[in-house]
Amino acid sequence: MKRRDFLTRVGLVGGAGAMYGTMDALGLIASPTNAPAAWAGEQAAWRPPHKADFDYAGHHGRPSVVVLGAGVAGLVTAYELGKAGYRCTVLEARGRPGGRNWTVRGGTEETEIGGVRQRADFSKGQYLNAGPARIAGHMVTLDYCRELGVPIEVFTNANADAYYYNEGVGPLSGKPIRHRTGKADMYGYVSELLAKATDQGALDGRLNEADQARLISFLRSFGAINAQNAYTGGSRRGYSVEPGAGTEAGTPLGPPFALEELLQSQIGNNFSFEFGWDQAMLMFQPVGGMDRIPYALAEAVRRTGGRIVSDAPVVEVLNVGGGVRVAYRDGWRTRVAEGDFAVCTIPPQVMKGVASNLAPATKDALAYAVGVATGKIGLEYKRRFWEEDEQIFGGITNTNMDLSTIWYPSYGYLGDRGLVVGYYNFGANAVSYGDAPLPERLSRALAQGRKIHGDAYARELRTSFSVAWQKIRYSEGGWVSWPSRTSGQYTRLLEPDGNVYFAGDHLSYYIAWQSGAIESARKVVMQIHDRVRSA
Repeated sequence: MKRRDFLTRVGLVGGAGAMYGTMDALGLIASPTNAPAAWAGEQAAWRPPHKADFDYAGHHGRPSVVVLGAGVAGLVTAYELGKAGYRCTVLEARGRPGGRNWTVRGGTEETEIGGVRQRADFSKGQYLNAGPARIAGHMVTLDYCRELGVPIEVFTNANADAYYYNEGVGPLSGKPIRHRTGKADMYGYVSELLAKATDQGALDGRLNEADQARLISFLRSFGAINAQNAYTGGSRRGYSVEPGAGTEAGTPLGPPFALEELLQSQIGNNFSFEFGWDQAMLMFQPVGGMDRIPYALAEAVRRTGGRIVSDAPVVEVLNVGGGVRVAYRDGWRTRVAEGDFAVCTIPPQVMKGVASNLAPATKDALAYAVGVATGKIGLEYKRRFWEEDEQIFGGITNTNMDLSTIWYPSYGYLGDRGLVVGYYNFGANAVSYGDAPLPERLSRALAQGRKIHGDAYARELRTSFSVAWQKIRYSEGGWVSWPSRTSGQYTRLLEPDGNVYFAGDHLSYYIAWQSGAIESARKVVMQIHDRVRSA
């Protein structure tokens, strides 16, 4: 029996009250006890709008929405509105979905602003996540992976066997130091200092005698200090000869670096990233590349009746009467898409150059945002020497060199080949690399990587592909920076300009994360749906 027929029979038997009570129980109507959060304010828990909101609340039309951009924010907007029956058209300037969620594989081609052209020659199964590359376990991104059936695997964000490597600062300059070794020494010395300060009465005014004893007990465990509250090294630093069979107990590395050496060499300055809310383990990635998410979203948009037009850069956005008119290029022709609403997910540094009749305050807000220069290079190797020779399985090496970080792959373990992110840098360093010719980007990355990994870093290389996000058309930056969130421009884009709404990770406090794009999109979905229902 069809649901509508069932409800009709309930109404015939029990009257309107019984029918509406049944609809409430089935989640088909917004009663005071079953009101979707889309109507209850953006701080409420998310609940997507329903088609039934129109069927049974006096709305029989299906509003139309033109979504500008098929990045994560645009696709989530179209998907959630499409599930509720909205007619959605997504205009995407590129030939693929995802925007900055871009996975580079063999055959990928890209021409930068300025004309630099590349074609990736990565082997089958090897890929570079040029944009987002990791997802924290608490992020809403994983909810969509679950809903859309995108399989995930662990991304190794921190690895005790990766390195810290700094140059030009202190006596340990130019010396690769394993994460475990640097942390053991820093934690050990800090524990020693705090324990000795406690013994000398420095904390008498802060902790009672019993709590001071508990603190000492903690410090001995945390920093591996001895009964005299001294740090002397030990097995936490690693082994020069590892424990083995028979009488081989192993030989711990030692003695520890001096505290002054560690401080002057600034080894501990990279520890804190692991504690960040958005960086703490455990982290994840989709199996096969981060772009599995936008491709799954694009398919879901089509499945819910939406239309995605690729290779369709937007050239004009107009508020007209009670709706919107959006002009876009289709080859050498210009076409027009019309709708009741538009949702702009184009990065503001790009959108500011699009013709529009938006209000001056809106245009000022778009111009106020700043695209951030970021860069990556993917280095495919013929042999996974970092695993075979150095026992590094995933994770990140931190350095103060201008490559900033080296990432080891969290997929394909024990395979024949592998792809390392040879630099992931930001700001002035990213500009410097991006302005360099392609061969120089590669040579600089290899020269610096050799200082950490030796000759294998250059000798085993097979191919490479580099990305300078500030030079990627339709992005013009890896993400957006706001000079201020309180000067009015940021909050201006949180509200619509006529029938044009704005969404994207730049309109969240999760800038540069897909979860920020998703949360922003769902906020706009709530705003539009509430507006339609109240009209």
